[in-house]
Amino acid sequence: MSAPILITGASQRLGLAMAESLLDNHQNVVVTYRTNKPSVAKLKEKGATVICADFSTEEAIDRAIDEIKAISNTYRAIIHNASDWAQEKDSNNKHGLMARMMTIHAIAPYRINLALEDALLRCPEGADIIHMTDYVQDTGSEKHTAYAASKAALHNLTLSFAKKLAPKVKVNSIAPALLMFNENDSEEYKQKAIKKSLLQTVPGAQEAVKAMHYLFDSDYITGQTLHLNGGRHLK
Repeated sequence: MSAPILITGASQRLGLAMAESLLDNHQNVVVTYRTNKPSVAKLKEKGATVICADFSTEEAIDRAIDEIKAISNTYRAIIHNASDWAQEKDSNNKHGLMARMMTIHAIAPYRINLALEDALLRCPEGADIIHMTDYVQDTGSEKHTAYAASKAALHNLTLSFAKKLAPKVKVNSIAPALLMFNENDSEEYKQKAIKKSLLQTVPGAQEAVKAMHYLFDSDYITGQTLHLNGGRHLK
């Protein structure tokens, strides 16, 4: 069996789509999830190894690392997709909000990358790390300030780990803007959001899936960010 690919936060949206694509291609996949949903059982039925993990505390990160390392001593790739899109207006504890965002989006990937360094280097065909960052890493966000700062930190980890793990491990980021709507999004919001990009479309989770496969297939890309924003930065 091939060395597994680890995807954190794979119970919904982009992470789920990436996991399903890899499983459909007969790839060995390990996924983490925070909340048990029907999608987790479906991933397990397709052959994924599933781990319940909340990356918001040091102790939870420790437990997840132990479980991940126990599954295999070699990994083909890590996709850091676990995320929490928290905003300032919903929190009365701004210090705690920033600490949580940094723990989930920067500290957990940092610790997991270090813990699995040898496992990645053992992969005979070479290995990959993909950090799922965000369009706001470059623009900031007045409503999601702590979130944006933590995603910028994750982007910087891409640069550092690309240097650290070369030449055997390629390390890149995928930075989406709006790729898919939520079920409760209003039609008014949808129309306003669509007009923010030059291409004026919301392509869906498969755009991230295509970016993932492109990075895996490439032999000459590391320390880079694939911006999936439809030209939004030019508006």
